[in-house]
Amino acid sequence: MIPLSMAEKCTKNRIVKINGRDSVRNHLSELGFVPGTEVMVVSDNGRNLIVQVKSSRIAIDIGMANRIMV
Repeated sequence: MIPLSMAEKCTKNRIVKINGRDSVRNHLSELGFVPGTEVMVVSDNGRNLIVQVKSSRIAIDIGMANRIMV
């Protein structure tokens, strides 16, 4: 298991676990980040990631990406 922030670009990964407080986990869940879902890092500029979840592309900061374990 590694944080999403360390995943290779353009490689499909499956979410295993989401760490953090309940409010953070609920927010990520509302965006589509739930265990078992495939995600792919599309772009990484060092501070922010653009991630494809299902058919959507979502920008998240590195702090959020560190909470998503793949």
